[in-house]
Amino acid sequence: MAKKPKILPALEWLEPRVKAMRAISLLCFFGLVGLLCVYYLAIADLHGARPWVILLIELVPLLILAPGMIVGSPRGHSWMCFVVNLYFIKGALAAYDPNRQVFGLLEMGASLAVFCSALLYVRWRYQLNRKLAGEGEPSVA
Repeated sequence: MAKKPKILPALEWLEPRVKAMRAISLLCFFGLVGLLCVYYLAIADLHGARPWVILLIELVPLLILAPGMIVGSPRGHSWMCFVVNLYFIKGALAAYDPNRQVFGLLEMGASLAVFCSALLYVRWRYQLNRKLAGEGEPSVA
């Protein structure tokens, strides 16, 4: 039995969602970066360690993927979905420490928001690209 072609959503439905998810994913991404900066530069007790060194180590994975996020690359957003899981795990571990519980919960929330918004952006962007290429149109036979 032949595979049925998938029906893609209409352009009028996809375009605003792609734009919104791109803006939301960037906002959440910069929110996560801002949260890490504020915590490590102003709040965290690092026991004599230099805060900028710790912050740099924390931000390297995010900064590597930042150009792809800023440009709007679906591939960059999909890689961000993989990398941001590390921050979710780190936030979950911090949430068990009573001294860092609030930071851990905020980090988990921010990383979850980045993950969900970037994931939806990738899905809808690829659907929009397929739709613009003419795929998903019902064929007249």
